Amino acid sequence: MGISKWKILASLMLVGVFCGSAVGTSVFADDDAKSQPPAKPAAAAKFEAPAPLTERERQLLERVEQLEKRMAELEGKAQPGVAPDPASSTSSPVLAGSPVAGASAAATGVVGEPASSSAVANVASVSGVQPQAVEKSLASAAKPQKAEPFAFADFTWLNGNPRTKQPAMDTKFFTPEIRADVDYVYDFAHPKDDTIGGSSEIFRSNEVHVTQLGVGGDFHYDNVRARVMTQFGLYSETTPRNDASTARGQWNLADAYRYLSEAYGGYHFNALHGVNVDAGIFMSYVGLFSYYQFDNWAYQPSYVSSNTPWFFNGVRVQIFPTEHLKIEPWFVNGWQSYGRFNNRPGFGMQILWRPNGWLSILGNQYMLGEDALNTPGRVRYHTDDSIQIKYYDNPERFLDKAAFSLTGDMGCEHGGGVSCAGNSAKGPKQSFLGYMLYNRLWFNNDKYGLTIGGGQINNPGRYLVLLPPINGATASSGTPYFTENPGDPYKAWDVSGTFDWMPSQYITFRWEYNHRAANVPYFSGSGGVTPPGGNTSTPGGLVCLSGFTTCDGSPTNTWFPDLRKTENRATIAILVKF
Repeated sequence: MGISKWKILASLMLVGVFCGSAVGTSVFADDDAKSQPPAKPAAAAKFEAPAPLTERERQLLERVEQLEKRMAELEGKAQPGVAPDPASSTSSPVLAGSPVAGASAAATGVVGEPASSSAVANVASVSGVQPQAVEKSLASAAKPQKAEPFAFADFTWLNGNPRTKQPAMDTKFFTPEIRADVDYVYDFAHPKDDTIGGSSEIFRSNEVHVTQLGVGGDFHYDNVRARVMTQFGLYSETTPRNDASTARGQWNLADAYRYLSEAYGGYHFNALHGVNVDAGIFMSYVGLFSYYQFDNWAYQPSYVSSNTPWFFNGVRVQIFPTEHLKIEPWFVNGWQSYGRFNNRPGFGMQILWRPNGWLSILGNQYMLGEDALNTPGRVRYHTDDSIQIKYYDNPERFLDKAAFSLTGDMGCEHGGGVSCAGNSAKGPKQSFLGYMLYNRLWFNNDKYGLTIGGGQINNPGRYLVLLPPINGATASSGTPYFTENPGDPYKAWDVSGTFDWMPSQYITFRWEYNHRAANVPYFSGSGGVTPPGGNTSTPGGLVCLSGFTTCDGSPTNTWFPDLRKTENRATIAILVKF
């Protein structure tokens, strides 16, 4: 409210005071007239000069002038150079310093200096409200709301984060989400069974396939929260296939969960900057990349991401001490598993710190899980740590943004015949060491993107190597054609180039080239990994050549898959997220 309006208000209040005094005088005069004789009529009307102000009236006027001055100061401090809110310009004036004014300031993010006790008392004395009530109400309205975690900057540039800036639809109760991932992969080896192994993202070649179709969203009402996301398409077959825990016990967990990528419910506590407690299937983000390709800088991530967990089944607690920090402990059934592998669950924690809009540091730690099927006593430890830096940001240029991500992983297993430290009497070394580095450039206001990256791993014991699907082999069946025994060596590296066209925030057209290599035969060659006539016998056994009823691994009587040490492929994908 401007100073002129305050003067008008002060004048109105003074008139009210004077009128009140006049009415009171008139009332008492009428009471006296009942016992007094009628007064004589005045001889003539006479205009007299205004009577001087009484002491009380003079004090009241001084208080109003002080209040005007104080409110003008507060108004100047609260809105230095801030234009008035167009949405509120047509509304009725609100008394500055009142609860309504305080709430309005908090809503617009502009909070002025709290009114002094004397100013509150002056407002109270003029309006007839107790000063304590006004001060309490004003303090309550002016109390700043705690900032939403990670809402202080735009983080859509991050690898592993969706780049959509606002949902296509949102309600108070439900925010829907729809995802589609359709690809065509050209494998330069031309495997005759069109099967690709060694990846948790790409599975068939020279065909168009729906890798994932997800329908679901987030439910949120009265602090209660839930999320569900389906996974139809190849993911519904390939992801459960990589979980060996489903072979333990009954009720076929692979079929029970295969069409769900996320399914959890929980509660939000209004403590600190928020605390969420969720139980069910949730994403892990071990390895930085998202399970959903739309969110990532590349379609095929390096081994550090592709070979580490995409999800956990258990309980998590997300604690936000500040708007820049998340601490998230987990209690889970196991390492990317629907159930337990043995008799012990796994424990872990994620710490995410984003001090500003150009830096993100992520750490995932996993420990104490016994994650080798039917091998109790073999305990797994793993650390996964990433840093992402946006080192260039100039929306006015054609090259408008640049960032890189660096991820390093270490882990090991001990007990059950293996050792963390190295080959010893306890067993051979069973460890994991790897890294991946990606650099991304954005062009023409983020309409185009170019990513170059790759990485390496060393995993003796192969306990995190994805088993090739030879003769229908799964993580639980194993295969004699590619063993994963303690001491088995495995080293691999890869490089990729990715180009994205993003005409809308809801769709990405992606072209990518990948070169991958390993120190042992691992990737599908032209002969493929499927026996003649299809899968034969049990997935975990040898396949005999035609005419032989038994075979011993000799080339004379045993069929062998065509495995190569290198792989080259090109991918075209359409990625949609609403």
